Amino acid sequence: MSTHAYRRRGEARSQATRRRITEAVRQLLAEGAFHTSTVEQVAERAGVSRATVYQHFRSRIDLVDAICDTFDANPALLELRETVADADPHHALRRTVALCVRFWSSEDAVLAELYGIVALDEAAADLVVRQRADRSGEMRRLAHTLARTAALRPGVSEARAHELLLVLTSYETFRELRAAGLSDRRITSLLQGAAGDLVAAGRS
Repeated sequence: MSTHAYRRRGEARSQATRRRITEAVRQLLAEGAFHTSTVEQVAERAGVSRATVYQHFRSRIDLVDAICDTFDANPALLELRETVADADPHHALRRTVALCVRFWSSEDAVLAELYGIVALDEAAADLVVRQRADRSGEMRRLAHTLARTAALRPGVSEARAHELLLVLTSYETFRELRAAGLSDRRITSLLQGAAGDLVAAGRS
């Protein structure tokens, strides 16, 4: 077997190990146990040694960073990045709201823990800050699309549209409505209606 083949096999094993560790972190987050867990517990859950965890991740922040990678691969988030620039601004607005709800719902077990411990865990706080910044960037793109196509309501500036979109698509808004007993379908419909009332002119 060639040196290249050995290298590829080694890289594949390394990636598989990294995925197991990342999945262990996701499980601990979903169980509400990550904040109090140790590296040893993460390693045990992943079926690897403590040293192996440190080979892949230097700190708790690095462990949570890996969760960001799994978010980036979420189908709803991947579609959202394309949808905000849709040529039809009204479709872009409604679809973006729907995709945000789908993303929050699909990642709720993990995000509930991360958002709940931001004051206690530096790693969680760092992830939430970056996640909010990323969403702000996408909502800024959508606001620009709405402004460029003259799809904003009279009196609503591009900056104001961005601010409103941040509220309508936030995890906190999703959680408030979920806590009130609304289904994902109802949350989506309610927020799409609010987006049409507050942001977009004409058809929504």
